[in-house]
Amino acid sequence: MEVKENTPAWLSKTHPNYSRWERARDLSIERGRFVYSIVSQIVSPVSLTVLDLGSGEGGTSEIFSKNNFVISLDLSLIRLRRQCNSYLIFPKINASALQLPFADNSFNLIVIQDVIEHLTEVPDFYSEIKRILKNDGLIYLSTPNKLSLVNFLSDPHFELPFVSIIKRKSIKKYFLKYFRKDDYKRSDIAELFSLDNIINLFQNDFQISLFTKFSVQELFKGNKGIVWSSFHIKLIAFCQFFSLDRLLIKITNDEIGIINKYFTPTFYLVLKKL
Repeated sequence: MEVKENTPAWLSKTHPNYSRWERARDLSIERGRFVYSIVSQIVSPVSLTVLDLGSGEGGTSEIFSKNNFVISLDLSLIRLRRQCNSYLIFPKINASALQLPFADNSFNLIVIQDVIEHLTEVPDFYSEIKRILKNDGLIYLSTPNKLSLVNFLSDPHFELPFVSIIKRKSIKKYFLKYFRKDDYKRSDIAELFSLDNIINLFQNDFQISLFTKFSVQELFKGNKGIVWSSFHIKLIAFCQFFSLDRLLIKITNDEIGIINKYFTPTFYLVLKKL
């Protein structure tokens, strides 16, 4: 069954992913605050032109719009309409990330939260965001880690083992066709990135900074804007129960090494245009 825009799967209570999607929606503002806390470590987030690309419920747009000029862009018109509940007013644009309706060098900051893994034409997307970003501009990027042991045990989108390492076509052919028929015709099924994939994509034009240690510290402080997968929430509780949180904070780092390549579940990065 093809999912129509007026009845999206993510609002269907019968969908297996509904509770996780609902949790993510409810945490929209907290997620925005987390993004703000990372960007603040690089640049003063005041008087910036900001594009919230794939803005979802609009929490990040709302947080940044208090001190900056923000445009909220999403492919889903329903998501943009739901953002009208915000007491703050910021421009909302219904458009594709592959054809961004902006002039060259328009933005100081582009926020891309859990979007890039859903795109089918990543090179075109890369060209567009590089084109509209100002010189020395920043990209905030978050995306799940394809090779993380945690995601290997429970994929962040389906909460099933092994799916994280499978390509989009194979997920549709061997999994969705039989177990998630309502999602079979979707074109935005996630295909995850490894850290090497991200480095290879961005390294020629951007300075890459990881924020793994900060995110882990925030995670164990109780920051709710980081995790909404049931498996990950249970895993955090397990680590805290057995007092493993201090050890994990100690061993995590922001280096391009084993920890971030094979253990970090989600990458939180800031990319500075060279």
